[in-house]
Amino acid sequence: MSPSLIETPSIECEIENYLKQVGDVFRKFRWQDSGCISYGVKSEGERWFVKYSKQPEGLESLRRAEALHSQVQHPALAKLHHVITSLDGIALVFDWLPGEVLYDYVTHRGQQGRNNPGSPHYRFRSLPEEKILTALDIIFELHILLAEKGFIAVDFYDGCIMYDFEKERTFVVDLDEYQLGPFTMEVDRLPGSRRFMAPEECVKGSEIDQVTNVFTLGRTVVELLGSGSVERLRGSEAMKAVIRRAVDPNRAQRYPSVGAFVEAWNQAKSQN
Repeated sequence: MSPSLIETPSIECEIENYLKQVGDVFRKFRWQDSGCISYGVKSEGERWFVKYSKQPEGLESLRRAEALHSQVQHPALAKLHHVITSLDGIALVFDWLPGEVLYDYVTHRGQQGRNNPGSPHYRFRSLPEEKILTALDIIFELHILLAEKGFIAVDFYDGCIMYDFEKERTFVVDLDEYQLGPFTMEVDRLPGSRRFMAPEECVKGSEIDQVTNVFTLGRTVVELLGSGSVERLRGSEAMKAVIRRAVDPNRAQRYPSVGAFVEAWNQAKSQN
C-alpha cells in the first residue's frame, strides 16, 4: 500500500519522487525567490498543494507559514493539513484551492502585465464594483484576525490573492513572510511589490506595524478598485477620503490600526 500524503511524518528520498509515489503530480510551480518549490498533487481522490524547501531561506519561510497557519484559521486561507520532514528539508501540505492568482511576475511580465485584458488582474478589476468590494471585505476580515493574533503583513500584494471567477470566491495565499510584530527592520528593504509597500518598508531601522499594513491594504483598494489611482477609485468621495488617509506617505497621518481603517472604510461604504 502506498504511504499517505497526510500521514507520513518523514521521508528519506527526494520530495518529487515521494509525491509521485503517493499520487499524481499535476502541477509544478517554479522555484520562488524564497527558495521554495510547490506542487499540485492528486492523492487518494483529493487534490493538495505541497510547498517544499531545503534552502535555509526557504526553510525559514515555511516555518513562519507553519506558525501562522497553526494559529489562524479562516475560510480565505488554505488549511494546513500536515508537515513532512525529509533528510534536508520540510514540506507543508495544504488544501488545493480553486481559482487564479491575480498576478504572477513570470506569467504576466511584458505583454502589458496587469493591463493585459486576458490577465486575472485585469479581469478581476473589470468585475462589477460590488463583487470587488465583497472580495476586499474578505481580505480585510482576514487581516483584522491576523492583526488580533499579532501578525504583521509582509510581502502582501495582488500575487497573494486568488479568485475563483466561476464561484466568486476569494482566497489569500503565500503569507510566508508575515511576522509577529511590531518589529524593527534590520535590512534595507523588505520583500514586496512597490505598488503595495509603505515608504518605511524601504528604510532600515523603521518600525513595521499595523500602521504599515494600513498603507498596504489601502493600496490594495487603489490597485483593484481604482486601477492604480485614488482619483479613479470607483465609489463615493467618502471612500476616496478614507483611502487617501490610508496611503498617506506620512505614517502619522494614517489610521492607527487595521481595525480602525476597516471601520472607517465600512462607514464610508455605507454612505455610497
